[in-house]
Amino acid sequence: MKRGIQIAKYIVRLTIEERTQLTELISTGRRAASVLTRARILLKADASERGPAWSDPQIAEAVETSIASVYRVRRSCAEDGLAATLERKRPMGRQYRKLDGVQEARLVALACRAPPEGRVCWTLQWPADRLVELAVVDAIGRECVRTTLKKMTSSHGATSNG
Repeated sequence: MKRGIQIAKYIVRLTIEERTQLTELISTGRRAASVLTRARILLKADASERGPAWSDPQIAEAVETSIASVYRVRRSCAEDGLAATLERKRPMGRQYRKLDGVQEARLVALACRAPPEGRVCWTLQWPADRLVELAVVDAIGRECVRTTLKKMTSSHGATSNG
């Protein structure tokens, strides 16, 4: 393979019904922009006798997206089918809260304290490590600390509480 020339690994071949469905979808314009973009990519990538069979760089330029996006849409259509390619993937499972109310209160209390001795300010890792030391939780990451403190209405550096 020469540099700059990309050979499509996933070939898209649409039936007449699928082309009609995608064309109608685009003409109505009543869907999310991401769905319309995927539909345009598939129509340009169609390698059947009715399709233009454009290369990934041509499609990316025409649809104003990245070559990687075109590749992902091609792959999704080849592996999962047209319907799965057009629709967004739903979350696989429910995201449970890491901390309950009592544990959140302990975290906020730690955050409102002065920084540890020898430091000017505390990092997000410090309250996470401290919660584990105090046996409040078995394990916690700094990202959980960040999101929990971010959703609090009070700000440690604010001049007023209202």
